[in-house]
Amino acid sequence: MEKFRSALLLLLLSALVSASRAQEVTYAEVGQPVSLTCPKTQSWGHLEWLFGGRELAWRNHMGGQKVNTDGNWKELALSPDGSLTVNYIRPEQFGIYVCKVSESGSSGTGTEKAVSYKVLRLTVSAEPSLVLSGQTVTLVCEAPHPSSRQTPEIHWLDPQGEEVKRGNGEVKVSGRHSGQWTCMVTLGQRTHRAHVSVTVVDLDSPPLQYTSKSSPLSIPCSIPAHVSWEQIKALGLQEGHWHFFPRSASDLLSSEAQRLFSLSLDPVAWQSDQTRGLSSSPDLKNRNLSLGRRKGDDGDRGDYVCSLKFDNGLTLSRTVRVDVLEIVSAPGTDLISGQQLNLSCSLGVPLTSDLRPRWIPPEGSSLQRPLSGRLAIPAVSAGDGGKWRCELRRNDTLLTSAVITLKIESRLTVWMLVIICSAAVIVFLLLLLGFLCRHRRAQKMRHMRHRLCQCKNPKPKGFYRT
Repeated sequence: MEKFRSALLLLLLSALVSASRAQEVTYAEVGQPVSLTCPKTQSWGHLEWLFGGRELAWRNHMGGQKVNTDGNWKELALSPDGSLTVNYIRPEQFGIYVCKVSESGSSGTGTEKAVSYKVLRLTVSAEPSLVLSGQTVTLVCEAPHPSSRQTPEIHWLDPQGEEVKRGNGEVKVSGRHSGQWTCMVTLGQRTHRAHVSVTVVDLDSPPLQYTSKSSPLSIPCSIPAHVSWEQIKALGLQEGHWHFFPRSASDLLSSEAQRLFSLSLDPVAWQSDQTRGLSSSPDLKNRNLSLGRRKGDDGDRGDYVCSLKFDNGLTLSRTVRVDVLEIVSAPGTDLISGQQLNLSCSLGVPLTSDLRPRWIPPEGSSLQRPLSGRLAIPAVSAGDGGKWRCELRRNDTLLTSAVITLKIESRLTVWMLVIICSAAVIVFLLLLLGFLCRHRRAQKMRHMRHRLCQCKNPKPKGFYRT
């Protein structure tokens, strides 16, 4: 009977231990740290970590502990709460880890709790990892199934954190996809992440630029800084160009392109074709393809196209539209005090709702700010003379500005000039008349002398001796 009770007790203990055992599944990449947690107990007597029958670490309630760091297990660490961390997991270290905790009882017997972790290898790849914008990348995330009844869900996030694909396969990429991609593996309530980098070569430039005769002209275009010219050449770079398509005053785009610059590859440098006074960036080695000039001009309005052509037939290009801010003054810039003035500030095309021009008058002007893009001043004064500045803004961002200088003369000064000029004319006429009269009198005297002297040897009147 006593033997039967002992056997029954052993069976119950075995059942209790088996019931308390649980297995969790976790994924990790080679070289990543993996942290595994032991079950919580109120008072434990002995803790032990095992892997494939090998004892990795142990600790007892007296404070004694040991961590096996022999061979390939040098990266093991046992934390105060009993968690085991593999700081750098190797291919041969994937498998089942078991943590056993014996809890001491008041009767001297112990209850064993155990948890097992099935650590599976997660492998991610992106081929090719260096691509041009517009090409496709094959994404692979290998997450083994823990069992026939457990199937993990896989979906991919792009560098912006947006889901772009469920499962594995091809994805067409653009410049915004350059960076770290994330494979999300979901099994039950747990989600595991793995990362892979993809470098997408693309051109970067804003679609719109603004300039004026008073502001610099900048036409940006660049390649991401983390991409080298060697990588770009390895993708089959053949040639590069800047082209210009002028726009007319009616905003019609010319179909005839003017080639401004061509890119030579060895060494990498711009060769000028028809520069229009533009110069290339001195920072070309850092993939800065931009053009610029100190001042803009009305003839700069149009589309500028930056392009790189590759031997696979793919061309990367960006178009930068340049609009020119102009100031029109009617009737002109030289005015008389009291004269009516109309000022307009525009791009020559209808402005979008987010753009607003703002006038900054000279300090002596009596006009109050802010002022709109079109001004009608019934009568200008001397204080309105000077530099008028028109700023084009998008919200609080200054895009460009233009400056015009008005010269305003007072009416008194003008009448004085008229009087002075009239007096000068009168004096000139009087002097001319006096000169003519004097000249005529001199001519008359010469004529009279000629008439009195007509004999060859005239004798003077008087008495002569015989």
